This record gives sequence, structure tokens and C-alpha cells, in this order.
Amino acid sequence: MNWVTRVRNAIPFIAKRETAETLWHKCKGCHAMIFLKEFEENESVCPKCDHHGRIGPAERFATLFDDESYDILPPPSVGEDPLKFKDTKKYTDRIKAARLATGESDAMISAKGEIDGQTAVVSVQDFAFMGGSMGMAVGEAFVDAVKAAIKAKCPYIIFTAAGGARMQEGILSLMQMPRSTVAIQMLHDAGLPYIVVLTDPTTGGVTASYAMLGDVQIAEPGALIGFAGQRVIEQTIREKLPEGFQRAEYLLEHGMIDMVTHRHDLRETLSRLIGYLAPVKKAA
Repeated sequence: MNWVTRVRNAIPFIAKRETAETLWHKCKGCHAMIFLKEFEENESVCPKCDHHGRIGPAERFATLFDDESYDILPPPSVGEDPLKFKDTKKYTDRIKAARLATGESDAMISAKGEIDGQTAVVSVQDFAFMGGSMGMAVGEAFVDAVKAAIKAKCPYIIFTAAGGARMQEGILSLMQMPRSTVAIQMLHDAGLPYIVVLTDPTTGGVTASYAMLGDVQIAEPGALIGFAGQRVIEQTIREKLPEGFQRAEYLLEHGMIDMVTHRHDLRETLSRLIGYLAPVKKAA
């Protein structure tokens, strides 16, 4: 053993302290620095400007279901790379990286639980998983969740967050648009409510399909909702778009959605809607 080893072994181990990066969160709305713990305890809503940050399925389920108790539906089994797609990176490598980063199987996770004692099936899209993009796994997860709701004779609620269809799956991703639409019709035929909560951002093929087909359309404050991006539209029509275009409040003002609801009030709002809609749907 040389002297370097002896000195190194004699130095007591000191655990790495939390750095400023792990202690603080910079709000994307007002750019204020907030204690990360305070931000997370406030459901990822800025306590200073009320900007709603993006949250994943685990956080969403925990704040929605009674006693944070719920059962995750099994992930769908689909082909991971049917087109053998590769750009700067293999599609399979992108999926592996997304799974490692999020701990999720794909961009949509579904669960069954109770909201104020009322059973519901809830799906949540995670923008952190490849931009929440809709591919075969998301489409299959949507259909499976609808079937679970029909089997349980309960409402189906979805929280959308996506950049659109997953380009690495080509036409197979676009096929999920009509598939999800047919699944929604299955819910209607069963007399069950379908409630959509649009979160930031909800765009592309998701907006053009299941995201805008709810019996009730809710949006979180400030959520970006649209099909094409604002810059693309402006370049196409060669005009400047109005202030707040494609934001939740603009869509509410123009009759595209039914309500804009603060994240803190979503559980109560959804519970009330289930109480209103479920008996009517069952009697229909």
C-alpha cells in the first residue's frame, strides 16, 4: 500500500451535499427561484405567478385518487420498432433512453381508482417520454383503458400532453387517431362519460383525435393547445396571430373548451362532473 492509498483511506467519507440545482426550481413563467420542495408540495404550481409546471403520471395519480391508492393497468405489448427507424440515433435507443429517464414503459400510463368514492379509469400522458408522442403503445394503452372503463362501468378520464404523432412509427402512429376515435364511440355506446383534461402542451395528431372529443373539455391554465405550431401558422397565412393564441384561456373564450380549471381544483371538479354525468349516461 503506497502513501496515496493510506491517506485516501484515512479520510472519512462525506456524503455529497445537495447542490443548488437540486434545491431550487426556476419558474418558466415568472423566472422566480423557488425551493424545489415547496414547488413540488404545491403540485408543481408556482406559488408566485401560478404557472402550472408539467407533471408525470405518478404525481397526477397521487393528487387525484383517494388516499393515493390506485391500480396501474398493465402496459400494452406492441412491436417497438416495426419500421427499423433510424435518424441520428436508433429509435430503439431513444425508447431505452426515455424509459431510463422516466421509469415508464411508454408515454401513456393508465390506472383505476376512486375519486371521492367514485370509480374511474384515468390515463396520463407524460411529455417527458419522447414529448408524449402518440405511437402504437399509446394507442393501445388508450384502447385498453377504454375497455377497462367499460368493464368497470365507470367514467374514463384522460390528461393529455403531447407533441403529436410519433414520427418514428410513420403511418402506424397515424393509425392510432381513428383507433382512439372508435374506442371513444365504444364508451358512448356503453353510456359512459369521457372527460378530457388538456395540459401543456397538447398538439398535433393528439389534438386532432382523442384530445378534443370529450363529453367535457377541461384545460389547465396557460396550457398550449393546437394542431400546428404558431410559427408555422404565421408563415403560412403571412399574418401575426393574436395575443395568447392557442392558449387555454383563448380557446375557452372562443368556445373550443368548456372550462379552464386550476390544478388545485381539478380533483373536486372531476368528482363533481362524474356525479353529474355518470347517472345520466347510465340512464340513457
